[in-house]
Amino acid sequence: MLTVFLMASPDGGQPNSSFSLIMMGAIILVFWLFMIRPQAKKAKDQKKFIENLQKGDKIVTIAGIHGTINKINEDNTLQLETSPGSYMKIERSAISMEWTAQINKSTADADKK
Repeated sequence: MLTVFLMASPDGGQPNSSFSLIMMGAIILVFWLFMIRPQAKKAKDQKKFIENLQKGDKIVTIAGIHGTINKINEDNTLQLETSPGSYMKIERSAISMEWTAQINKSTADADKK
């Protein structure tokens, strides 16, 4: 009902096509601002995080496996030490940026105390 009222022209004729185009453009802009842009930024941050990994970094995988990077392979994989003498080969894309940041933050907070 409200849509019909807003789209009706002042003379009571057909809906105003320029208003419809403006509304469609506004919807696309809002969709881009709240959906596409944040996801693209998060993907860029994740890629940068994965590229900056080094030997000795403590990480958490998306499966929840905690470990320390022992070796960075050329085939886009890592050798992860889960416990002393126990190693796993994982893909770089399997590392969770959020969980790794959280575990490293809690470790840094514990070191300060």
